[in-house]
Amino acid sequence: MGLRVLAAMSGGVDSATAAARAVDAGHEVTGVHLALSQNPQSYRSGARGCCTLEDARDARRAADVIGIPFYVWDMAERFARDVVDDFVAEYAAGRTPNPCLRCNEKIKFAAVLDRALALGFDAVCTGHYAQIDSATGALRRAADPGKDQSYVLAVLTRDQIAHAMFPLGDTPKSAVREEARGRGLLVADKPDSHDVCFIADGDTQGFLTRKLGPAPGQIVDEDGTVLGGHDGAYAFTVGQRKGLRVDRPAPDGRPRYVLSIEPVSSTVTVGSPEALAVREITAVRPVWTGCEPPSVPVECSVQLRAHGEVYSCVAALSGDDLHIELREPARAVAPGQAAVLYDGDTVLGSATISATR
Repeated sequence: MGLRVLAAMSGGVDSATAAARAVDAGHEVTGVHLALSQNPQSYRSGARGCCTLEDARDARRAADVIGIPFYVWDMAERFARDVVDDFVAEYAAGRTPNPCLRCNEKIKFAAVLDRALALGFDAVCTGHYAQIDSATGALRRAADPGKDQSYVLAVLTRDQIAHAMFPLGDTPKSAVREEARGRGLLVADKPDSHDVCFIADGDTQGFLTRKLGPAPGQIVDEDGTVLGGHDGAYAFTVGQRKGLRVDRPAPDGRPRYVLSIEPVSSTVTVGSPEALAVREITAVRPVWTGCEPPSVPVECSVQLRAHGEVYSCVAALSGDDLHIELREPARAVAPGQAAVLYDGDTVLGSATISATR
């Protein structure tokens, strides 16, 4: 017997194909488009941005082709508070957030799932590239490593994963587009969104400047020597090399990189690439999806950014904090990013990086 499924339809090819597959599987599917922008534009800027009026129309047309009911839910106020405001506050505090994680956590699998369950739906279906193990219920990587999105879904709780469906996790993206063409979906060749979805022009620094205003400070080297100035420390992130306005070149002639950001004094410290090497990470607010909170240190691997490298590590809980010791050093690890632990392809848990050493 099929389930009552709410399919989140962004207006792109992935969510439309996922909804169609849910119908094929025998489920009773209803499509919903989340209106997340308080001032939606009519059209996207190429592959940038999302939540435009064009996207809503594309989602509606796809639902018509699939033959399912379709609604638009206004989530703009919740999205502004839980994702956009959080993004701005994290940068103001000298951290580097990932808004996709917050959106999955707070919007798609909290606000939407809560409402869906209250309306009698059994599950929420999305076009994310990830898999759910049928035997254990654990979140796993997608079959297509280039599209795997388990990293940005690792903030979900076990209960949220139990009410989620990811029909595309076993399929390469190229095959999804081909399938969409065969189904007559007009979004088959629509470009994927990239960058931060609510910054349509891709200018994160300009967006933060408009939100936070000027906050001038100094750029210093590791010894505290002043090398230049800036208009806002929020415009920098750990590991950044370009855009540093310094008055003097490094003594060895090599490029300098951002090593740390001190938001109270608005000081940005720069230095050599060797100083970016990190071997120990402290992370907070762990969420365990693929195992119980470990009582002893665990040998596993960790991913520190979406589509980033995977490092062998030992992870251990100390009170409410997660401590991760890397077997090999990682570079440019910024507070605010997520550390996602894996056992092979299975997500064990995730936490937000608070400090490195």
